[in-house]
Amino acid sequence: MIRFEKTSKSFRRNQVLKGVELDIERGHRVALVGSNGAGKTTLIRCLLGEYTCDGKVSVDGMDPRLHRREVLSKVGFVPQLPPPLKMPVGQLLRFSASLCGADLKRMEQVADRIGFDVDQFRHQPFVKLSGGQKQKLLIAIALGRDSELLVMDEPAANLDPEARHVFFQLLAEKQEQAVMLISSHRLDEVAPLVNRVIELDQGNVVLDDRVADLVELSSRLHCQVRLIRSENAFAKTIREWGFTGSEDGLVWEGFVPGPDRLRFLGVLSRYAALLAGIKMDEAT
Repeated sequence: MIRFEKTSKSFRRNQVLKGVELDIERGHRVALVGSNGAGKTTLIRCLLGEYTCDGKVSVDGMDPRLHRREVLSKVGFVPQLPPPLKMPVGQLLRFSASLCGADLKRMEQVADRIGFDVDQFRHQPFVKLSGGQKQKLLIAIALGRDSELLVMDEPAANLDPEARHVFFQLLAEKQEQAVMLISSHRLDEVAPLVNRVIELDQGNVVLDDRVADLVELSSRLHCQVRLIRSENAFAKTIREWGFTGSEDGLVWEGFVPGPDRLRFLGVLSRYAALLAGIKMDEAT
C-alpha cells in the first residue's frame, strides 16, 4: 500500500528525513512516534504529495506528486492543527463530500455519532468553532467516506472521553480495510490503537516493531475508583471522564474506552497518594 524508498528531505542545510525505508500494508495500524522535530510531519507531507523529496514515495504504486488526485481520493486526513477556514460548516461538508465523491449524509451521520450537531453549527464559520468541535468535524469528514488510507496527527487530542470512545468505534469499523497512520509524540496516547510502532529520531527510523494486537478498539471498561479521602482536584478531573461519585466523594464509577486504559491510569497516577483501590472490568 505505502512504500518509502530512501526517502530524504532537506530544508536548506537542514536534512529532516535521511533515507527512510518503510513498507506499510493494509491492516497495519501504525503509530508514528518521535519527539518534536523528529520528522513525523515531514514524512506525512511527503506521503500526501505536499513536498517534493529525494528517493521515492508511492501509494498503491502511484507517486503522490504525479498522481495527486488519485492518491488523495484514497486518503482520509485529520491534521493536528485545524486549518483557519472561514467557510461555514454546511458549505465545508458539501465541498468535502463533492471533492472526494462521498455521501454527504454519511458524513453528517458520523458527525452526529461523535457528538457534533451539524444543524446547530451549519451556518457557523469553521474557524469560530471550539477546538473540540473542529476536531469532531474533521474526523467526520475523514471517516465519513471510503478511505483506504487514514492519516491522523494527534487525532483524539481535543476529544472528550465519550467522543474518544465513538472515535475508536469508527476506527474499529475500518481496521480491516484501511491502513492507519497515527502520528503522536507520546506512544502511550496511541499504543492501544495500533499493531505496529515506527519511531523517528532526527530523520531516521530507529524502531520498527510489531506489537500485540490485544485491545478491541470498540471495547469499554467499567471502572470503580476508591479514595482514602475526598479531594476537590481529583473530583474535577474524574468528572471530565464522565464519572459520578458517592455523596462522601470516596467512591467514583464510570466507563473508560478500552484503548484509553493507559491514558486513564496515567491520570490516576497523579493522585496515587489518594487511591485506596481501582477495579476495572470489561463492560458488557
